[in-house]
Amino acid sequence: MKTSHPSPVTRRVLLAAALALGLAPAVHAERVIRIVVPFGAGATQDTVARTFSNELGQALGATVVVENRAGAGGSVGTAQVAKSAPDGSTLVLAAASHNLAGHLYAKLPYDPLKDFVGVSFLGRTGYVVGVPAASGVQTLGELLQRARAQPGQLNYASAGNGSASHLASASLAAQAGVKLQHIPMKSTGDATTELLAGRVQLVTGATIGMLAFQKDPRVKLLAYSGQQRSRFLPDLPTVAESGVPGYAFDSWLGLLAPAGTPPVEVERINAAVRKVLAEPVVQERLARVGVEAATLPAAEFQRLLKDDWEASGRIVKAADVRIE
Repeated sequence: MKTSHPSPVTRRVLLAAALALGLAPAVHAERVIRIVVPFGAGATQDTVARTFSNELGQALGATVVVENRAGAGGSVGTAQVAKSAPDGSTLVLAAASHNLAGHLYAKLPYDPLKDFVGVSFLGRTGYVVGVPAASGVQTLGELLQRARAQPGQLNYASAGNGSASHLASASLAAQAGVKLQHIPMKSTGDATTELLAGRVQLVTGATIGMLAFQKDPRVKLLAYSGQQRSRFLPDLPTVAESGVPGYAFDSWLGLLAPAGTPPVEVERINAAVRKVLAEPVVQERLARVGVEAATLPAAEFQRLLKDDWEASGRIVKAADVRIE
């Protein structure tokens, strides 16, 4: 028996009818991966996430979306990721503040170590001590002399309680033996706005943000927080060189996933990040914002996180800071 086939015109009519009824063959939707930044726009993690998110999406065959979830020193956004499905679709771009928060806060809605797995190390950045140029202070030594003469009267702004910029200044004050008043803000951008307006006397901000003020007549950069001078600001002395021997404070940067994320998924993202960070254009972008890019295998990054947990506890204890 001869079977008749629908004509091209008939096939088009049938396809149109199927589309109208929602019966057309399903098209595979592109995967969406969210990178949660637990601080506001302009913060260290926000800037870094946006330097490579497009390339990472291409490497993973997915759409990578950067979302800001600020609040409570980064704990709001971080808690959201901790509670997300452990399938590699939700990551947090964390930094030194991640482990510091675990020692700072009396209670957190997550455990910084147990509730996360290290996925990809991204590099390191340091911090820069800046003051309003109108203050007339030319060196960190001069600032510390003024602080000793006016105990508790000078203040500093930070990106919020528990942020790395908070601990950088608090540990500096503790190690230098001076008392400074802390003014917590919602973001690094807000803290630097206060500095520019002359409403605070000090900000210890990530190199990412402070590089923009090298030639700004409203700001005087005094010192760099790392053990050695920054290659991005080679003429700026370290805090240790400026009268606080032994002081050193910098921050790692990396992607974390919820605990229980399958190792195969962790390795897949780690490999994609290492591929992306090897691209000269991405390295150049990170360098422009003061990040010394580097990668590690996932297992090595996990060990770094555990070592940093111990170091963070020592920093918080030395700074004598506790948030209830």
